[in-house]
Amino acid sequence: MTNETSWKSTSVRAKISMLRSLFGLSERMAPALGGRHATRLWLTVPPMPPVPPEPEGGEPFAVRVGGGTVRGASFGSGPLVYLMHGWGGVGGQLSALVDPLRRAGFRVVMFDAPSHGRSDPGACGPGRTHGVEFAAALTAVMSRFGQADTVIAHSMGAVPSLMVNRDGRPVGRFVLLAPMRDLSTHLDRFAAQVGIGRRTRLAMDERIARLTGHPVAAIDVRLLARDAAPVPLLVVHDRGDRETWHAHTVELAESWPGPATMVSTEGLGHRRLLIDPAVVRQVVEFVGVPADRSRPGVIAA
Repeated sequence: MTNETSWKSTSVRAKISMLRSLFGLSERMAPALGGRHATRLWLTVPPMPPVPPEPEGGEPFAVRVGGGTVRGASFGSGPLVYLMHGWGGVGGQLSALVDPLRRAGFRVVMFDAPSHGRSDPGACGPGRTHGVEFAAALTAVMSRFGQADTVIAHSMGAVPSLMVNRDGRPVGRFVLLAPMRDLSTHLDRFAAQVGIGRRTRLAMDERIARLTGHPVAAIDVRLLARDAAPVPLLVVHDRGDRETWHAHTVELAESWPGPATMVSTEGLGHRRLLIDPAVVRQVVEFVGVPADRSRPGVIAA
């Protein structure tokens, strides 16, 4: 009997082979149609990974975002810390941070972005969304609860977090965990994997720009960081991360307009750092004590 891992691997290879044939044909005959299909694939939310149990004592909430409802929970009281998950994730992936921050005197707010977890689909329809809808959701949640003392974001969640700040929502400090740097790099990787040619890729980029209201090249934390206030930043990235790149995060830390602390880990990959006790401790120390908001973030070793 073929084992499950082998079957899945064979199935994935067959799907990629089919897509490469499809996009090869579209490149020659109908790049606009190929771009439309490529965009639908790109905006499709992947299956959710295993998520830790949600902490007890949360107060559920729901806010309207576009035509749907975004759902989440808040924990504790005090200055507001918002948790922004990444692509294909849910707020509960950052649950390990909730109780330590609550004990430190913060109110922690986490939620699921459109088409993720318990939240409704956004304008792209069931099972699809994009980073600008993430930003709209974070804006709506901030409108409900108030100004952010801290935003803690994972992976793609870094982009909407900085978008919200650029668009007028003050944030006292940022924690970015394995942040995605820019959309173009990830589209390049996707295009190479499934055989998207130049004409089809151009049609895809144009369609994404129409849907999001932003050119693909503008969805980039380097550009967003230029407009950020010079507030403290902590970035944590594993050297072996295969989904986002450690070198990109080093570049972000070096160019950040305010004080920046870079923490590099080994062997935690893209998601395990969210539950690693040492990382959680460093994040909580950086966020600090509400009674002393004037001090800089703690420099984590």
